[in-house]
Amino acid sequence: MIIDCHCHAGLGPELSGPWDAAPLDAYARRARAAGIGHTILLPVFHSDYAEANAQVGRIVAARPDRYSGFAMVHARRDAGRVHALLAEATARWRLCGVKVHRHDARLTREVCEAAAALGLPVLYDVMGEIATVELFATAYPDVDFVIPHLGSFGDDWSAQLALVDHLEHHPNVYADTSGVRRFDLLERALQRAGPGKLLFGSDGPWLHPGLELAKVRALGLPPADEAKITGGNLLRLLGPPVRATRSRHALHHRPVPLAPGDPR
Repeated sequence: MIIDCHCHAGLGPELSGPWDAAPLDAYARRARAAGIGHTILLPVFHSDYAEANAQVGRIVAARPDRYSGFAMVHARRDAGRVHALLAEATARWRLCGVKVHRHDARLTREVCEAAAALGLPVLYDVMGEIATVELFATAYPDVDFVIPHLGSFGDDWSAQLALVDHLEHHPNVYADTSGVRRFDLLERALQRAGPGKLLFGSDGPWLHPGLELAKVRALGLPPADEAKITGGNLLRLLGPPVRATRSRHALHHRPVPLAPGDPR
């Protein structure tokens, strides 16, 4: 089963750009045509991430055969209640990971400790700030961190190259392939870190999932290695709380106690 680990969903309160709204109709058609069987949904930027998480949770509840979801928190604004927000998101909405974006605030110990306590992987968009990966990967070796866009949606070649070192040296650091423009850097990450450290993501619905999947297929990997990137690695990170049921294309969750200005 091919799983897209990075697609946005929901409606934010602002009108600052296309990233404030993420309708899924076109994405769903494109993903189906590309053979993508399941998708991890992430909230859009929001002033109230409890509401944004609920939006994603309702979509997941309506189509558990097709979608799973990650919760999102604002590391600074939600300080003091991160664990409570994530506990509700996992127990009530059955979300299975947490996303943090540096556009909101930098990753904090509170977020990492809540993720460790709840057994959640952390997808953290560092926006090119690669040096901090050393800090949180070392401080929280039991938390799995996924760095989207190979470290920079903004096509920062030096940042993406630097992230390859962390993929190679830290067993708990992974990267997704979404929005990576320089194909040679994907190849370098694969050669140095191996197929077990990359996850296929599309950054849908704004990027075409079929085009993003074609980059992974263009790597020319043996089927077993390609299958790791297109779903196997993600399932391993999600662990026992997430298991296939209902159909071979379902993930069921057991509750647990640049365009200028584009912030992606």
